[in-house]
Amino acid sequence: MSDRSTQSAVLDAFRAAMRHVAATVYAVTTGRVGERHGILATAVSSLSFEPPSLLVCVNRTASLHEPLACAETFCVNVLGLGNREIAEVFESARGEDRFGVGEWHEVLGVPVLAKAQSYFICRTAHRHEFGTHTIFIGELIDARHRENAAPLTYYDGRYMDISAAPERASR
Repeated sequence: MSDRSTQSAVLDAFRAAMRHVAATVYAVTTGRVGERHGILATAVSSLSFEPPSLLVCVNRTASLHEPLACAETFCVNVLGLGNREIAEVFESARGEDRFGVGEWHEVLGVPVLAKAQSYFICRTAHRHEFGTHTIFIGELIDARHRENAAPLTYYDGRYMDISAAPERASR
């Protein structure tokens, strides 16, 4: 087997395996020169409690990449089950049209979804390029959480409600 076909097989296996990793859905947003920018993401993670920080991985071909690369702040809006329409619009629309659904407010210069499950506003602390993506590390400057919210989860190419999953028997 050639190196190229081995790499292709590994990439195919990686894609197939990652489709079966459940992930919370996020709307990552920023503001720039009076414009709002955002994308739907699942590659978001907490990084540290001291200082409180997140990392967000964005493909360099994504519409948000350039505005985020130039931004001092960004917001990670955690989408809940009630935000599925937001996710669908962020998937299908472009630019400002992504903000045509839902109630959006500007907080500390970035778009924040009023009915998000949670939001984290971060100051961009570091940017690191790796492969096709840039890893943005943000230090937390503000956060809010709504009680009684269940996360919107993405699994195997579709949105699902993990709170409705049957409980597993105790071992």
